[in-house]
Parts: sequence; C-alpha cells; structure tokens
Amino acid sequence: MTTDWNPLLRDQFDEIYWSELMAFVKKERSEHVVYPPHDEVFAALHLTSFTDTRVVILGQDPYHGPKQAHGLCFSVRHGVPIPPSLRNIHQELHDDIGIDIPEHGSLEKWAANGVLLLNTTLTVRAHAAASHQGHGWERFTDRIIEVVNEKSSTIVFILWGAAARKKKSMIDTDRHTVIESAHPSPLSARNGFFGSRPFSKANEALARNGLPSVDWSL
Repeated sequence: MTTDWNPLLRDQFDEIYWSELMAFVKKERSEHVVYPPHDEVFAALHLTSFTDTRVVILGQDPYHGPKQAHGLCFSVRHGVPIPPSLRNIHQELHDDIGIDIPEHGSLEKWAANGVLLLNTTLTVRAHAAASHQGHGWERFTDRIIEVVNEKSSTIVFILWGAAARKKKSMIDTDRHTVIESAHPSPLSARNGFFGSRPFSKANEALARNGLPSVDWSL
C-alpha cells in the first residue's frame, strides 16, 4: 500500500490478526477461486486517498461471481453485467439528482472524486457469500473507519442496510454526517432506499461545511 493511507494503517500489519488473516486468504486462494484478484483487494484505498476522502459508502462482501469484484463496493468493471443492487443505485441516482442511468457498472469515477467505496470484508470465495467474514478483515476496515472519523474536515458516511448501519456507533455524528437507509438490494430497496436521496443529501452536507460537492455523474 503506497498511498497516504500507509502511515495511518501500517501498525495493523504488525498485529497477530493480520498475519493470521493473510495466511487464511493465501490458503483460500490455493484451494479455491477468491475474489477480487490479489492486486485489486485494496483498490478502494489506491483510488481514493485519505486526503481526498469526503464521502464513505460502506458495503459488506465483494461480489462473489466471475469478473464482478474489483475492490470497490457495489462496482463492477465496464462490460460486466450490472448487478441488481447497483441497478437500484443507478435508479435512485437518477431520481435524486437527474443523472442519466449509465450503461455500465463502474463506480471508479466516484472513487476518483473522493468517495471511498469500502467493503467491510475485502475478499470472498467464489459463489460463497460471507465465506471470508469473521477472519480479520472487519478489524482492518473498522480501523479505516476510525481514521476517517478522526479527520478534522466533515465526512459524509452513507450507510445502506443493517450491516453498514451497525458502524454508525463508530462515527462522531457531532462532526460528521451519517445518511442511512435500507439496502439497495431488490429485497429491501422499496423499504426505504428508493426516495432516500443520499446523493443530494451528501452534497448538501458538504456544502453546509464549505466543502466541494461530489460529481456523482458516471
């Protein structure tokens, strides 16, 4: 990790849990297909620097289907079929701020504009949802949330679904803004995700604190 996250997180690499986690992932890769590829596990931290982070969107597991996961929560590369949750995110983006629904599923442009697209678990066995939960990734990503929470500037945390919303207790809501709703999954999107207007609310919160808004176009 060669970005400005390194000095903030490198103490984690000396912890026992980290060596155990790396050994677990290495063993999993030797015995199974694991997503995302090794060189994309930390893509969120490489594409969005600590300095530039203004918004955090929390996911849970990477996608576990072929060619889907590439290190950014909810995102898939150009040319990969758009998953249902992401289709619902596109729809809310259009309904909220009028952005045309894209024909691709890449959210890399958001990452380049200061949106940290962080899954709480950074790897997964193919076709086995939640297979890498509880092995240490959560401790590492909780530390990421903690260091972002320590930033002096206002951060907007967008928490979709029960798993993400559990992280609210880690956030100083006196200094930062939390936008929370149901998950964009087809199973829950109509229970509070649609109509939640997270994108306009995020920019309004940034503007109130004298910070530049996010260009949400894709």
